[in-house]
Amino acid sequence: NFEIRVFNPFSRGLFGRVRSVVTDLRRINRRMHTKTFTADNQVTVIGGRNIADEYFGAHRNEKFGDLDVLAVGSMVSGVSGLFDLFWNHSTALPVPAFIRAADDPVNDLQQVRELLKQHRENVKHTEYADAVRETTQQAIDRQIGELRWAPYTLVFDSPDKGLGITLNSSQTITAPLLKSLDAAQTELIVLSPYFVPRTRGIEFFKKLQARGVNVTIVTNSLAANNHAAVHGGYAPSRKPLLRGGIKIYEVRPDAVVEGSELFAASGARATMHTKAYVVDQQELFIGSFNFDPRSINLNTESGVLIRSAALSRRFHDNIMSRVEEHCFELFLDEKQRLRWRGVHDGKETIYTKEPFSTWPQRMLAGLMRLLPFKSQL
Repeated sequence: NFEIRVFNPFSRGLFGRVRSVVTDLRRINRRMHTKTFTADNQVTVIGGRNIADEYFGAHRNEKFGDLDVLAVGSMVSGVSGLFDLFWNHSTALPVPAFIRAADDPVNDLQQVRELLKQHRENVKHTEYADAVRETTQQAIDRQIGELRWAPYTLVFDSPDKGLGITLNSSQTITAPLLKSLDAAQTELIVLSPYFVPRTRGIEFFKKLQARGVNVTIVTNSLAANNHAAVHGGYAPSRKPLLRGGIKIYEVRPDAVVEGSELFAASGARATMHTKAYVVDQQELFIGSFNFDPRSINLNTESGVLIRSAALSRRFHDNIMSRVEEHCFELFLDEKQRLRWRGVHDGKETIYTKEPFSTWPQRMLAGLMRLLPFKSQL
């Protein structure tokens, strides 16, 4: 007997054919974006990963670089309690609220079980399953040896956010994150696949930089971004941030995503999906929160702030050792024009337009800049 408790707004592909429904708030364009996975109330995973092929290196055309926290101890009960908070909320409805009741539920249930059984058998004989079997025990052995005790704060939005209700600071993820970011003294590195800071966000990062904090932003390039609308919202922030002394790196579409080679996906387009930041190499955040208007104003988000110098330094060093080879560094030339510096196989190339992008991508992203965005950051 076991129990699996999953928060995930997008479940599909090899890992599930049915989209999970916890809340239905599409009428007002709000979404549960919280993502956790808890087994037997003994171990939990929290981060920004969706349950779909491309997030697990099982898609031949797309590969998403992601990051999660595997936790045991008291944090597990906190995440499980978060699940209960949403499960028991007024907006969480049973499946019969969305579909017509079955005429013969007993027979239909048996058919579903047979389909699941067949699907499970089919998956067992895939190339991906072979790769998983080869690496699972190695991963388990490595993770057990890498577990560290560390102080933490579980941060999340109340499900009431999905109703548009005004929340106090204790009910939102933004309050503890802003406090954490504002406490930076020497260095801040932010990873956000969908980075749309808007005016207040730009000023916030510029003020940090002005008081001596070295701010670095890592996000997706247009060619690596799977949402052109997001890139259209982000693009205007680049010049003001660069003028403020902030470093910006954009992930290349040909970046190496560890694990994708197991399923012959090494040639697929890379997209960074990690949502994280590290402050002064002392505090690390990992979760589902994007630095964009949706995460601030509309979506419910979750994550964990970890106060561990060892884990923070490891994250910091891992990122900074990869940015040169796997990202484009943005800069302004002598005429204040935006340029991209790429280094691949030791060779440097300067790009005068969005690297590796097509004109339809650039046109669509340009049109998206005309759309209104709202943000409280």
